[in-house]
Amino acid sequence: MTAVGPFGLSVRDQALEADVQTGLAAVEAGLLDATKSDVPFITEAAQHLVRAGGKRFRPLLVMLAAQFGDPHAPGVVPAAVVVELTHLATLYHDDVMDEALVRRGVESANTRWGNSVAVLTGDFLFARASHILADLGPEAVRIQAEAFERLVTGQILETAGPREGQDPVEHYLDVIAGKTGSLVAVSGRFGAMTAGAGERFTEVLTQYGERLGVAFQLADDVLDIASDSHESGKTPGTDLREGIATLPVLHLRALAEQHGRAEDVELVALLEGDLADDARHAEVLRRLRVHPALELARRDTVRYAQEARAMLAPLPEGYAKAALAELCDLVVHRAG
Repeated sequence: MTAVGPFGLSVRDQALEADVQTGLAAVEAGLLDATKSDVPFITEAAQHLVRAGGKRFRPLLVMLAAQFGDPHAPGVVPAAVVVELTHLATLYHDDVMDEALVRRGVESANTRWGNSVAVLTGDFLFARASHILADLGPEAVRIQAEAFERLVTGQILETAGPREGQDPVEHYLDVIAGKTGSLVAVSGRFGAMTAGAGERFTEVLTQYGERLGVAFQLADDVLDIASDSHESGKTPGTDLREGIATLPVLHLRALAEQHGRAEDVELVALLEGDLADDARHAEVLRRLRVHPALELARRDTVRYAQEARAMLAPLPEGYAKAALAELCDLVVHRAG
């Protein structure tokens, strides 16, 4: 039994382990190749986050989904490179929108080179992903375009906020389904599709990826509050300090509105104050870590992970299916 990837995924079969490890190594090489430019400065900026590392969660899912067809098919690795490049591009843009200072434990591109360079570098990565995608055929281009539309729609919905009368938690889950679930769903789809797994298995792995992607993001929400050393390289409470209302905060607000407990109302007031103040930030973080709102967010994470696992039922039994099921457990464990 060997651990594969940053989650410590247990691979119980040598052939599967070899396929996944070889595939991920090829993806890493493909990412470096795709981010090279004749202009050295563009190469430096484009490879900034590639070289910072990362979970490579989406390429891992591509590799596992490909096991239900021919994992050595020529389109599998390029498809994994496409989804990771797309993900990286969104990170450059997100950091500009959030005015983030750090990403993956290193200085964010916008902090280092300014917003304009960060935005244009993200655009460069989108262009390189599209170039690779074109070789995968028109169906792949259409799927990626639809996912990208959902991703951008999710980002816009987050910026606009819930419409009048809409439950903020429901709105947030819709946002996450677009921003995160859509591209993880494409990872499952591309892995199965490029490997020739067939329409039925491809649809199963797409639906699995959608739910797993949401669970993955919700686990990050929990980690931002509960963890002492954030897995993404961010300092705990970063989302709080940046004024991003993640799921635990939304649950807190809902509880304060429903029950009006003095301590909940007080904590909401603290959250809406200046969290650039270290003492205030530490107090909010301490209180949220023991608040029922955090447990509610954990339960939502578990629910989506369980839904993802349930989607796997039609797949044939084997090591690849077991690995996909274990991914659900590992996502939940991150939020534990």
